[in-house]
Amino acid sequence: MTLDEFKVYQMAMEIGEQVWAIVIKWDYFSKDTIGKQFVRAIDSVAANLSEGLGRYHYNEAKHFSYYSRGSLFESKTWLAKAKNRNLIDETTYSDMNKTLETIGVKLNNYINTIGKTTNK
Repeated sequence: MTLDEFKVYQMAMEIGEQVWAIVIKWDYFSKDTIGKQFVRAIDSVAANLSEGLGRYHYNEAKHFSYYSRGSLFESKTWLAKAKNRNLIDETTYSDMNKTLETIGVKLNNYINTIGKTTNK
């Protein structure tokens, strides 16, 4: 599989760009506190998936996928903090939260398939 074929990676890349576009518009204090953490966490979702895939061993892929899932959950926290502190509106929060939930399901499905082969 290549990164171009890796749907959960592509989704993680897309939401990373969406978060960047939002955070870059915040004032200095908001960017320096929540913004940097949010961008780092969301970018780590895709970065860890690509690193695991690039290691070419299923144990490494699974290991880095767990890191990716941790970053996904961290991103949910920063998203909630951004909403609670009125840095994003309810619609943006809801849309991004749905996307993160979808990525989470796909990521868990991917993790569950790593290292499994079918014997026919």
